[in-house]
Amino acid sequence: MAGFKDHFSGHAALYADSRPSYPPALARALAELAPSTALALECGCGSGQLSTVLGDVFDRVEATDASAEQVGQAKPHPHVTYRVAPAEKSGLPDGSCDLVVAAQAAHWFDLPAYWVEVARVLKPGGLTALVGYAPPRVNPALDVLMDAFYHEGIGRFWPPERLIVDNAYKGVDFPFREVEAPRHDLTADWNRHRYLGYVASWSAVKLAEKQGLNPLPAFADAVAADWHDAEEVRPIRWPVLMRIGYSD
Repeated sequence: MAGFKDHFSGHAALYADSRPSYPPALARALAELAPSTALALECGCGSGQLSTVLGDVFDRVEATDASAEQVGQAKPHPHVTYRVAPAEKSGLPDGSCDLVVAAQAAHWFDLPAYWVEVARVLKPGGLTALVGYAPPRVNPALDVLMDAFYHEGIGRFWPPERLIVDNAYKGVDFPFREVEAPRHDLTADWNRHRYLGYVASWSAVKLAEKQGLNPLPAFADAVAADWHDAEEVRPIRWPVLMRIGYSD
């Protein structure tokens, strides 16, 4: 698709297996803030990490992604319909959606065109949300390692759009009546293998590998110095970054 910036189709299965799921409390909060729970549209749904929890609280969820490979890995849910479509052209009728959300995806969109589409499909008083999450937090020692790896170790390999997430979407135009977003965290209980598998799915790591570099072994060794037992399960937290607003 023209203009589609695809950083994940080549490792869609790894992405689906490695990414954390969104908390049901986040989906419930969005449902409570929306004018009704008839229809939610998730753009850039990936393999359905948010789509399925939205399906638990909305009567119907249309989940779209421009990557057929990502959609092919999506988790089925009786209330969720997955389709291959760009975020900027959902194919839904005018004024049909109670909620339009993009989770960890809007930084890849043509945002001016996306906002036109959001305004078109939202009901009057409908809710839109940009959702992302910060790097994972485990403990102070590992968090220092993570931040150094994220910013210095692979920083030059992040696509420039990634800065939009790092800035909590604050630097982008948001042409809706903005209200304060509720605070949430993603959480998971992972062993060291799962934690490193998640890092391996990052677009910056994949770009480094394409250029003949392998940044993971040194990071994995540093992590192992703190996380001695690879099978030990530890709680992990990702602070959610979110902006929400209403159509008028």
